Amino acid sequence: MRHGKKDNHLGRTASHRKAMLSNMASSLILHKRIETTLAKAKELRKYVEPLLTRAKEDSTHNRRIVFSYLNDKESTKKLFGAVSDKIAARPGGYTRIIKLGNRLGDAAETALIELVDFNDALLLANADKPAKTRRSRRGGRKGEGTEEGVAAVKKEDHPIVAETEPEAEQPKTEEGTTESSENADKE
Repeated sequence: MRHGKKDNHLGRTASHRKAMLSNMASSLILHKRIETTLAKAKELRKYVEPLLTRAKEDSTHNRRIVFSYLNDKESTKKLFGAVSDKIAARPGGYTRIIKLGNRLGDAAETALIELVDFNDALLLANADKPAKTRRSRRGGRKGEGTEEGVAAVKKEDHPIVAETEPEAEQPKTEEGTTESSENADKE
């Protein structure tokens, strides 16, 4: 019985799975995003996120533990250098999995796994948006959000760009002058 054994073995022996996840983690750290199957991406996320958490604190002990998982000097150096600087303020959730659809050859679900803080296009798009405010879902005081509450907003708080009203055009008579100028001439 395999009760409670939730790890996906990916159809591989333990040594093959360990080597594959190590290589994929090194590639993810070096290239910031890789395309793979959805099942491998989910297993890679469980494998690499604790390593990224260890990289936040640069010590010899943490470097040796991470190196024992990655077995690659260059990716370990890059992880404790550029990557750890960018993820220092993030409290977990360092990777993002984006589903890409099915592969043509075998209809396997493919996905893109990437480091969240290194997606420049998405970071620039989010920088343009204003920060969202948290809204409470519970009911407010009576009158809040009703017409009386809306009417209580002062006009001075929200200035209007053009406060002067354009003068209405005065009707023209047959000679091309306005009625008000004719009345002024008569007096």
